[in-house]
Amino acid sequence: MIRPAELIQRKRDGQELPADELGELILGYARGEVPDYQMAAFCMAVYFRGLSRPETFALTDAMIRSGETIDLGAALGRKVVDKHSTGGVGDKTSLAVGPIVAACGVPLGKMSGRGLGHTGGTLDKLESIPGYRTELSLDKYVAQVREVGVAIIGQTGDLVPADKLLYGLRDVTATVDQLSLIAASIMSKKLAAGAQAIVLDVKVGDGAFMKTLDDARELAETMIALGRDAGREVVCLLTDMDQPLGAAVGNALEVREALETVRGHGPADFTELVLDACGKLLALSDLGIDEAEGRRRAEAAVADGSAESAWRRWIEAQGGTADESALPSAPVVRGVVSTGGGYVTSLSAIGVGMAAVHLGAGRRTKDDDIDHAVGIVVHAKRGDRVEEGEPLAEVHARTDPAAAAASAEVLAAYELGPEPPAERPVLLEVLR
Repeated sequence: MIRPAELIQRKRDGQELPADELGELILGYARGEVPDYQMAAFCMAVYFRGLSRPETFALTDAMIRSGETIDLGAALGRKVVDKHSTGGVGDKTSLAVGPIVAACGVPLGKMSGRGLGHTGGTLDKLESIPGYRTELSLDKYVAQVREVGVAIIGQTGDLVPADKLLYGLRDVTATVDQLSLIAASIMSKKLAAGAQAIVLDVKVGDGAFMKTLDDARELAETMIALGRDAGREVVCLLTDMDQPLGAAVGNALEVREALETVRGHGPADFTELVLDACGKLLALSDLGIDEAEGRRRAEAAVADGSAESAWRRWIEAQGGTADESALPSAPVVRGVVSTGGGYVTSLSAIGVGMAAVHLGAGRRTKDDDIDHAVGIVVHAKRGDRVEEGEPLAEVHARTDPAAAAASAEVLAAYELGPEPPAERPVLLEVLR
């Protein structure tokens, strides 16, 4: 029988833990035999000491073994794809990618998580849709992917329960942004949920857990290796998170923007990332096409309305109201105007993200409720020219004092200069 305190001490002192002992610690936590306070201490030891590749594999394997697994390919007789992001500010990409890929005839099954720190969670966004059920039985999940072409659900109690427990614990113990814990969390869900091909979006910059390209590459390479060991195809996109993605930050606001993008009217940077991810997913599928043709088909699905039709089928299949007029709206909308003229040289993603958290769009503790209506819409992005008194953004808040406080935070996130900054594309690098 393992002694958690001994494992914590050994990891604290920089020792490498045997796979069987590390696995038993995780499985014991999932069974309720290891308390939160000891697992929190272990996570902090890992935060400072890290995990080796073998330890990361052992952690991932234990989280998968803590519950059931699904073989979607065998269940559907098709190659099923999945897409995941490491989390960012305004990152609602999966909401648009899922129905577009489904409209192109490729099944997408995805198991998502909730918000961590300043990053929004896919489930939190979807739960702003009245009636939408994030919890489906495994049988219903498989059936929906088969019949509708797309399903996005929460982690059920049957799949990777150890990760679900750790996910919430890391959020409130300042151990979110640790490479091995991120890699194991993401890949345990992806591997247990049964997709055969996965596109991973690894965010880089101010609003991401990975602040530098080197760190992002290391995370991407770790996840590719985990996928390869499990016999899955994995492509990693390294994408910019120095500023929010798109314009909307906040749950219902992001759902509206995702739907507008599925209709072909989304912000340029967000649309570009969505279509690029779709092209790569379709190229990984069993359609037998390359990325250029995948991109062309994704664009066609948006243009002819079939992507929006797939959106409606998906939302309604999970009990949601597909009409965006049913989404909640905040009672107070306050503009943020520029105090000077010039080019936007910087827009801090984490600054905007934390302003949204303070409004109630994110969690400060794992038991916090989410206010789905509140958030921020940025109008001026990096490189845009603004004059004094012109709108930079708007704050959607529950009260006037909350709006005033968030407006000050958003204004502080902007930096202006006399010259436009160097261009920085949303897609920085691709690793395979």
